[in-house]
Formats: sequence, structure tokens, C-alpha cells
Amino acid sequence: MSSPDSLREDIPLVVVLGPTAVGKTELAIQLAERLGGEIVSADSRLFYRGMDIGTAKPTAAERARVPHHLIDVAEPDEVWSLAIFQRSAHYAIKEIHARGYLPFLVGGTGQYIHAVIEGWKIPRSRPDQAMRKALENWMKQIGPDGLHNRLSVLDPLAASRIDPRNIRRTIRALEVVLRTGRRFSDQSKRGKPPYRTLLLGLSQPRPELYGRIDARIEKMLATGFEDEVSALLQKGFNPDLPNLSAIGYRQMIGYLKGEISLEEAVRLMKRSTRQFVRRQANWFKEDDPRIHWFRPGANTVDEMEDLIISWLADLRSNDHKMDFFS
Repeated sequence: MSSPDSLREDIPLVVVLGPTAVGKTELAIQLAERLGGEIVSADSRLFYRGMDIGTAKPTAAERARVPHHLIDVAEPDEVWSLAIFQRSAHYAIKEIHARGYLPFLVGGTGQYIHAVIEGWKIPRSRPDQAMRKALENWMKQIGPDGLHNRLSVLDPLAASRIDPRNIRRTIRALEVVLRTGRRFSDQSKRGKPPYRTLLLGLSQPRPELYGRIDARIEKMLATGFEDEVSALLQKGFNPDLPNLSAIGYRQMIGYLKGEISLEEAVRLMKRSTRQFVRRQANWFKEDDPRIHWFRPGANTVDEMEDLIISWLADLRSNDHKMDFFS
């Protein structure tokens, strides 16, 4: 698998980003269909098999329209780290380009997108299992929120970007801080950008986006989300697995265990998703000059397509010697 240092800087990469539920999936598929593209998922929730409805994973029919990469690559009890994702994304992008297609990086996990397009140099450190076990025991004493609050004191920026219920990432951040004496948010340094990138952002006023979130959750419930979570538990996956602490799954598990009512589970899903959207905004700034922002609408795909075509033409005319055009 290719390392960032061996990547071709002339590879064009279109990035479609934005908050959850804003409509990135269908828009990106249409763009890829029109422009001869393939999609590399940059959504950390889509890695895991069997977690389909609760993650709004592209359906089999949608994936049949355009090739998708880095979806269903692991079991729920496996962990795909940022470093693994970055290496895999670089490999997929290079392979797509080598076949003469246009790679699209699509998702809402800001850290993963930035790691790819900014050429992060991610430290390769072996996990300290003893420290992780100690932090897990500490979490059991003070709870996920208490552990996250400790991270907020030591590394406010990292804490602002990590869901308090994402225990695995909270523990990993604390482990790095305590082992190295340096903030986790400072550990991943930018390298030389490995691609020619065009960043397309999709955004929506919060009230409208929250309405889409509520509708998505109601659709999840109507299309068998409870059965999906039950099936995961029946397969023997531990309900305390970090990946099953994802938004939606932990609330449904609470309902299935009789700890909360279905009504309360749904309320918590909607609240947590809205909080997640606010954390996503820390990565995707409306005033980021690199991002071309669009609102969802009847002409959005056409407008984005025109921009991509113009951008590719500029690259060609500027003699970047891109194999994509040979």
C-alpha cells in the first residue's frame, strides 16, 4: 500500500464534505456518474459491516451506480484507526486515478478528510495497553462525560472534536497526552498536500438540517433499525464495543436492554446527532477559503458539475501534466 510520500501530486481529487444528513451521498453519486468518477468514503461510521441503517450507509443500489471504496471493510469489533484509513484512502485514490477515473472523497468525518488532503504525518506509536486499561477503569468510575471533561482540561481542541460518547477516541487522546506530554491535537502534523484538490461543501441552515436529521431517524426506525441492532447483538457483538457506542446504536441498545423507553431513545438520538453536527462545524468552517459552499437545491448538482469541469480545464491548461487527461 502506498505511503503519502510516494503519492502523485498531479492527481486531481474532488472532495464533497458537509454535516451529516445534508444530502452528500446522492449528490456525490450523481456527480461521479456524470464525470466518470469513483467514490472513496470518508465517513468513519461506514467501515463496519452490519451497521447499515443506523449509519445511513449507501444502499446496494446506490453503490451499483458508482463504485464505492472503504465501505464494509471491517467487523464491528475491529478498529479502523485514522492511520489505517489514511493509508487505505491514499491507495484507493491512486488506483482510481490509474484506471483513468476521477476520485471523489466524500464524507462528514472532518479529521479523516483533513488527514488525507493535508498529507498529515500521523505518528506511528504502539498502543500502551496498560494505560488504556487504566483509562477504561477510570472511565467506569467517572463515566464517559467525566473522562471527556478531563480531556477538555488537557487538550480543549481535541475534546471539541471528539464526541463525549466516543470512548475509544477519548481514551486514545488521553493516552497520547499522558504518554508524550504533548496535546493530541498537535500530534498529527501537516505534510505536503498530496493532491490537487477541489473542496465542495454542502450546507444548510440549522433548522432545516435538524428537520432532515429528525426525518432520517424516523426513517431508520421505519426501515428496521431495531432489528439491525438486535441482529448485531445476537451475533455475539458486545454491546460495550466502542463502535456500538456510535450515535443511534447506543440509544437503541439502551432500549433493547430495557434501560430506556423507545421514545426516550429516539429523543436522545436526535439530540446527540444535533450535537454531532455542531462538532462537525469545527472541521468545516463556513469562512474556509478553500471550500466552495453550496446549498441543496434543484440546480446544485449542475452548479457543482460546472465548477468541477472548469477546475479540471484550468489544471489541464496550466500544464500540470496529469495522466488523467492523457
